[in-house]
Amino acid sequence: MSKILVVGGAGYIGGFLTDELLKEGFDVTVYDNLLYEERFLKDTKFIYGDIRDREKLDKIVDDYDTIIWLAAIVGDGACAVDPFFTQSVNEDSVKWIVDRCPHKKIIFTSTCSVYGINNDLIGEDAEPNPLSVYARTKLLAEKYIISKHNNYLIFRLGTLFGTGDGYSRIRFDLVANLLTMKATLGMPITVNGGEQWRPLLHVKDVSTAIIFGIKNEINGLYNLSYDNYLIADIAKEIKEYIPETVVLYKDMSFEDLRNYRVKNNRYIEKGWVPQYTLEDGILDIKKIVEEKRLKNINDPVYSNEGFIKEKHVKF
Repeated sequence: MSKILVVGGAGYIGGFLTDELLKEGFDVTVYDNLLYEERFLKDTKFIYGDIRDREKLDKIVDDYDTIIWLAAIVGDGACAVDPFFTQSVNEDSVKWIVDRCPHKKIIFTSTCSVYGINNDLIGEDAEPNPLSVYARTKLLAEKYIISKHNNYLIFRLGTLFGTGDGYSRIRFDLVANLLTMKATLGMPITVNGGEQWRPLLHVKDVSTAIIFGIKNEINGLYNLSYDNYLIADIAKEIKEYIPETVVLYKDMSFEDLRNYRVKNNRYIEKGWVPQYTLEDGILDIKKIVEEKRLKNINDPVYSNEGFIKEKHVKF
């Protein structure tokens, strides 16, 4: 039985991934510092630890065949709070694990944000154009893996949406989730510009792609997305399911200038197919908000940048 270490396995992606790996019969251990969580009660092996703790990691990594590296500071705003810390987490820690584990399978989640601004429909061979600390550190980590390692699987993830497992936090700093939450609460949703493209991906489909890659022994670098959407069209689809939503369009420039559409055919041609749609994600968030399943929907923990700023997390 393959033994898998899921680094960052208590997070937004890792929660559902851990469940699915266990269902598939893998021997799974989660390694996490619970940055955004107050507890970890899932029935699986767990090691509390920071990815910068080389001594702790050094003692355990030899016990695993595959290392899934999800741990990161995610998002432009969150990474900008402390760029030096971001580098230590998103780049330096990845370089360490690559050097420490030259013969293990390493699965790494990167981001389509590495493309920055590009008006073409772009594949994995397009020239990256990172515009933020987040994108730059992820791209540098990618490049190090590719140059130093042979047995790797890297995914450049589209903008995530939806909900994962029943334990991990929800994120409201993602465009589809945020707009759905506001619409469900009866708030108008504002679309700044709206003509920016984003490749979208349901958070659960990160897990389906990773597990497909493990089972089929796939290596390489792949864009991972469900479909490309204009920001304005995300708002229109939300209005389909919450008809009373008021959508306000503002023709203005703003700090998030990312604009890119990606090809997802390279991984789909391997046999993987996304299973979850934008509709699934909208209805997931709508249900949670309508049923008041979150005691304080404005808690900064639901936003990476908001949590780090509001809680004055010190690194």
